[in-house]
Amino acid sequence: MFFAPAFSASQPRAFSAFQTRARAIRRIAAIAGLGVLAACGTPQERCIREVTRDMAVVDTLIVEVQGNLQRGFALQDETVYRTQFADCTPAPTEANPNPRARRCPVQVPETVTRAVAIDLTAESAKLASLQAKRAQQASVANTAIAQCRALYPE
Repeated sequence: MFFAPAFSASQPRAFSAFQTRARAIRRIAAIAGLGVLAACGTPQERCIREVTRDMAVVDTLIVEVQGNLQRGFALQDETVYRTQFADCTPAPTEANPNPRARRCPVQVPETVTRAVAIDLTAESAKLASLQAKRAQQASVANTAIAQCRALYPE
């Protein structure tokens, strides 16, 4: 992944923004990894994971919004296409045992992360809304977790 900040490279914020982005990606990967392991857990663990799935998504969004507020801008991934040259020399044949080497242009997709301006007031409101939703989900999840434990005792 290529990081292309929309601000001067001499600003130290670019490095910390990249680190924050990397941490968020690791958290998302960890949550995705839990999905792979979902079939491996006990029935109780699978039940609890199912009832707390939405809460995990909200937690990920909260981390992203907090990072945006801390940096003062958001990070947006975008796919750009770069031209690279690949070897497209024809295969040797009896008629042409030594074909002339050829290079052909090939469009290669590349993900670029760019800094994007945000409305800090709206982002703060979004964070407050997500935190309220998280609190609501936690209270509902506590009841559902208790039901999972009662239904599937270990």
